[in-house]
Amino acid sequence: MHCFYIDPPLDGMASLPPEEAKHAAKVLRLHPGDPVCAMDGAGGRWDAEVRTVSGSAVTVRLLNRLPDNEPPVKVTLYQGIPKADKLDFIAQKLTELGAAALIPVKMERCVVKLYARDGAKRQERLSRIAAEAAKQCRRGVPTIVEQPLSWEQVIEHIARHDLTLIPWEDAHGRRMKDAFAEHPEARDIGIIVGPEGGMSAEEVSALTDAGALTITLGPRILRAETAAVVSVAMAMQLWGDL
Repeated sequence: MHCFYIDPPLDGMASLPPEEAKHAAKVLRLHPGDPVCAMDGAGGRWDAEVRTVSGSAVTVRLLNRLPDNEPPVKVTLYQGIPKADKLDFIAQKLTELGAAALIPVKMERCVVKLYARDGAKRQERLSRIAAEAAKQCRRGVPTIVEQPLSWEQVIEHIARHDLTLIPWEDAHGRRMKDAFAEHPEARDIGIIVGPEGGMSAEEVSALTDAGALTITLGPRILRAETAAVVSVAMAMQLWGDL
């Protein structure tokens, strides 16, 4: 079943925004009566059916509202900016896993340098990827992608979370499940992952001084994008609904 974002519904009916309507009418060639999934992007999801198709204008009739499928824990990933299109992959997978937000972070060992204009363009692209991923996995709310921060700015964010974790290749002893045993009540979790080459000792020290906890993901060194997805998946398995 195809999923589409809808404009605000009225009396059980809703229109598809122009791009969604064009895709439904011109690419998929849907007809009145075809079943679809409708999403408002703010958590609302419905079984629906196409009501009218007129040129590139499409309306749908909302049948029954689907249950909320947001996880019971809010997970924010602070990702040291990696090379190439790895952030695209991370944004897609985080949306599937149920992460609340993705925040790129400029760290000492980041090869990619983002300026304000570049950051805005990247944010827009990643937001589109998250929105498409939300449709594909039928999640009511896509992962929010925020503007890049410096790692010093991340320090100020630590107090916003019940728990902030740093998967770090030089960490020993505490694993994700140990952090869960220590903080089972956490409902807002930050996870900070470094870029290629990892985080510097200075960065980690400053973040832990602010209250973050380092954890190990095991005896093997993971790629930045692997560490990001694995960390969020483990958190969702322990605190969330996986």
